[in-house]
Amino acid sequence: IPQDLKFKGEYTTTEVGDNTVIRECVTIHRGTTDKMKTVVGSNCLLMCYVHIAHDCIVGNNVIIANYSGIAGHCIIEDWVVIEGMCGLQQFIHVGEHSFIAGMSQVRKDVPPFVRVAREPLTFAGVNAIGLRRRGTTDETVKIIEDIYRNLFILNNSIPSGVAVIEKEIPDCEEKRKVLDFIKKSERGIIKGPI
Repeated sequence: IPQDLKFKGEYTTTEVGDNTVIRECVTIHRGTTDKMKTVVGSNCLLMCYVHIAHDCIVGNNVIIANYSGIAGHCIIEDWVVIEGMCGLQQFIHVGEHSFIAGMSQVRKDVPPFVRVAREPLTFAGVNAIGLRRRGTTDETVKIIEDIYRNLFILNNSIPSGVAVIEKEIPDCEEKRKVLDFIKKSERGIIKGPI
């Protein structure tokens, strides 16, 4: 059952997709009245001592390494890699194809296609290696790099970076995904390099 004081024994579930590997001492708690379920997608790898709390939604092909803890209500999209001993605060949203460095404390949303590291957690580049491994073209990786260069390096605020991206980056699926993610973020996104 979930570690949530509001839980009153209502019928909720945990759903785990096909071909997901759950290693020793992993805990996955079922949902509460928020989402009524906790979901882990297909083809994931949850290494030893990973914790996934109530009402989390974990996408497909996600890797979460040893001793990482995912607090309640988090959303982790497809193809995310979370290295060992990371902690995600409740209600965090991690965008697709992102890479979170080991021992990171995640307190803000992590947009798609990036690598994040350091304390406090900041942008460390585009996850170009992971994207290329999954068949993303060099041209698309360059567009993603241009998006984040404008967002985090060339402009002094997220709103000014977004304005430049909207104006100067050609329309494409990756641009739409990044801008939609930023627009929908309730906690705000991670910062650029310090």
